[in-house]
Amino acid sequence: MATNENLPPNVIRQLAKELKNLDESPPEGIKVIVNDDDFTTIFADIEGPAGTPYENGVFRMKLLLSRDFPQSPPKGFFLTKIFHPNIATGGEICVNTLKKDWNPSLGLRHVLLVVRCLLIEPFPESALNEQAGKLLLENYEEYARHARLYTSIHALKPKNKTKSGTISESTTALNVDQSNNAVSKNTPLGPAALSTSTANKAFGSNLQDQNAAPSDPALGASAVPKKDGLHAVKAPVEKKKIDARKKSLKRL
Repeated sequence: MATNENLPPNVIRQLAKELKNLDESPPEGIKVIVNDDDFTTIFADIEGPAGTPYENGVFRMKLLLSRDFPQSPPKGFFLTKIFHPNIATGGEICVNTLKKDWNPSLGLRHVLLVVRCLLIEPFPESALNEQAGKLLLENYEEYARHARLYTSIHALKPKNKTKSGTISESTTALNVDQSNNAVSKNTPLGPAALSTSTANKAFGSNLQDQNAAPSDPALGASAVPKKDGLHAVKAPVEKKKIDARKKSLKRL
């Protein structure tokens, strides 16, 4: 079993710093699973980006670091089955960042972001999954149908949780703003804009209760006297205060 002893001390220090940063400030849609005893295998859960066939799915992947990392790129694998041109049926990831475009200065954050971007924009020209690549080029709807099917069957379901970090907070604020806009667009301007049946559906029993309240004989007769009774109690008190002030003034 691989351990941190397989990596040089300076690489271990750099990885520990990177992993701490990823844990405290995760990229949007990516959660890194840290094993302090073994930095040679790094797991991450990647949320399917919105507007893609992978939406509403979470895909687990791993990066394998060799002894000569970072001089050599890590190898990437998807552990969750996924229908994607650049991901082989066995899970191997084909992306230039992990091959010819690798640079030792690139960090783990960059690698993980590139992999998630691959779910947004596949490259069928360098496909590992030929079926997915061919469908993407010739019939996108059929490709998307296959990808959504795989996502619904194999992907993990996203957990509802409070997001942290600057990127996540801004995304949450944007989602809330979009929700408010959607509500304001869908909410009618007034009763005149609704038919009776639509108004009943929109406002429910509250509208019926409000309409029923004035015609309720039990409430209609008692509401006003209660209010008048309150004023009747207050009136003598105010009069007593005025009389007391007059007496004080006479003494002066």
